[in-house]
Amino acid sequence: MKQRNAWSALPGSTPAEKLQVLGVKKDTRVDIRRLDEISRRYGVTVYLFFEEDLARNRPVDTVIQEFGNIPVFERPYISVPDFLRFTQENDPSFEQTLQEYPLMVEIVSSGATLTGTGGTDVPVVTGLMPFLDELDVDAQPPEPGTYVP
Repeated sequence: MKQRNAWSALPGSTPAEKLQVLGVKKDTRVDIRRLDEISRRYGVTVYLFFEEDLARNRPVDTVIQEFGNIPVFERPYISVPDFLRFTQENDPSFEQTLQEYPLMVEIVSSGATLTGTGGTDVPVVTGLMPFLDELDVDAQPPEPGTYVP
């Protein structure tokens, strides 16, 4: 219920407009921690894709339909909360690593909706995980508590 109220309170009349207010729009890079916060606070589903072709060239609903029966950790995509939970369970230092080296996700699409439980529309964001050669481990870490756009 709080998520619906928070989402409704955002300025904008479409999911894309509301997401833009949050700094999430196509072709931007957003810190994965910020995407997790948006997911939890506003009830937005954020999918991280590992395959560029799927992320850029296929509608998210068809990808979900195609891979929905495959175990979560074997799919070519994963939700942000599932990804963070998995990485933190397998590497307790991951949270500290994210503070030192923010994981920036490229937004491929924002503003689509999927039908959620109860028949309500749920806003969806599709992000592309960076490839290992794109990670800048020499970059200056941001100030604590800030997100780098």
